[in-house]
Amino acid sequence: MTGPRTVLVLGGTTEGRAAAAELAARGGVRVISSLAGAVRSPRLPDGEVRIGGFGGPGGLARFLHAERVSAVLDATHPFAATMTANAAAACTATGTPLVVLRRPGWRPVPGDRWHRVGSVAAAAAAVLPALPALPPGERGRVLLTTGRGGLAEFAGVDAEFWIRAVDPPDGPLPARHTLLLDRGPFTLDAERGLLDRVRPHVLVTKDSGGDATAAKLTAARERGIGVVVVDRPGVPPGVPVADTVAAALARLPC
Repeated sequence: MTGPRTVLVLGGTTEGRAAAAELAARGGVRVISSLAGAVRSPRLPDGEVRIGGFGGPGGLARFLHAERVSAVLDATHPFAATMTANAAAACTATGTPLVVLRRPGWRPVPGDRWHRVGSVAAAAAAVLPALPALPPGERGRVLLTTGRGGLAEFAGVDAEFWIRAVDPPDGPLPARHTLLLDRGPFTLDAERGLLDRVRPHVLVTKDSGGDATAAKLTAARERGIGVVVVDRPGVPPGVPVADTVAAALARLPC
């Protein structure tokens, strides 16, 4: 008698938790969710959970073999490019089906003042040019919502930063900064209140997509605040991509 089919969910996102819950409720499916460990107190999904890296594509391939994984669902953050690349390589090496779940990215609407860039480093370089004309002696104010990674890129930017993150960041930070430790989802009223309190000239964000952190874009549009948006990295060629949990699960062989 064969055992349950095993699905590895590379998670950490709302969509990853939703997919794990649906898989765990199915008969004949064993679901293992893997979390990177970047957040100190993550919201745990249903089913089995492991935390930490695999040691590159080779380590992930060995894990797939040892756990007899039947399929992999990559539901990591849209900016977890290294993990997605490792998953594609490991699944190719082992012949394991892989589906990438990516929520749709954000799209500007009339009234938005967006400046799109290709990386966090490019976002740091774009901050000062994105500032409006300021009175003599007034320093630009920046609300930075790109997360803990890459903050060193902004360390040399001559502006006042308010940095929102789930956990305290490590490494170099801008000389003038205030930490705002908070976790989404964020309501529109809460984001309006934050912008009214900070009064930033520029908002910097990654194109994470989804609803959990999109309200800041509406609040910025209402207040005429420019937004520097970091575009998300691409998915490795040939890897199937779905933009909803239902669509992703429909493509898994289980």
